Amino acid sequence: MTDTTKDTTSDPLDDRHDRARDALHRVATHVLARAQFSATGRFGLRVTPGGFGTISFGPDLDRVRVSGGVLVRESGAKPATSTRTMQIDGSSLAGLADFAGVDLSTEFSAGHDTPPVGDVDAVITLPDASARLIGDWYAIVAQALDRTVHGAPASGAPSLVQIWPEHFDAALDIAFDPQVPGERRVNLGGTPGDGFHRAPYLYVGPWTSDRPGDASFWNVPFGAVLGHADVTGSSDPVATAAAFFRSGLEMLAT
Repeated sequence: MTDTTKDTTSDPLDDRHDRARDALHRVATHVLARAQFSATGRFGLRVTPGGFGTISFGPDLDRVRVSGGVLVRESGAKPATSTRTMQIDGSSLAGLADFAGVDLSTEFSAGHDTPPVGDVDAVITLPDASARLIGDWYAIVAQALDRTVHGAPASGAPSLVQIWPEHFDAALDIAFDPQVPGERRVNLGGTPGDGFHRAPYLYVGPWTSDRPGDASFWNVPFGAVLGHADVTGSSDPVATAAAFFRSGLEMLAT
């Protein structure tokens, strides 16, 4: 397992990934999450084909999502349902918000790590390769979490897999000791990178201080991580990711 607390200067993902991730984080928070929150009071997003998106909301069951480098706005209004798209690269946050029907002048917070709105008129640079990498990563995370939930006891009461705009991670929580109510749960998820580590990584984050079993598995202060290269370099990335999640659950359960 890669120890992501080490120097990451040799990581194959360069500054372009950082800029692309930060740009999509702002879009996720200040376009998608704002749109959903204004309609439903909730801002947890979902993994969707090629990226991430809102749930269906409003009387016409609208949905806004990111697919690769494209912002998609869907309307279920009958009889003329519609799909419209806008390229993110070369657009501004203000232009994307206008396309999605979002008012950026209103106060919005998804938590203390909510990314700032920034210069809403600045042109966004989003290489297609970077957008695809992030979308593919979310797909791996979501499928691995589904497999993990499928193999876990229903008494673990797993939550929904959601992308939380504050940290831009796709995650759920599940009880690792269903017989004991309360805090004996663990966060399982994956992020496209953050201030802790620039490259995407998976994580197992117990709510408690429990760190049983193989000490080398618990390689970061908040639990355990597995890096992007270890996952995508395997013959079956989804199986590798699911095995990592299961290992954490099994050790915690003992």
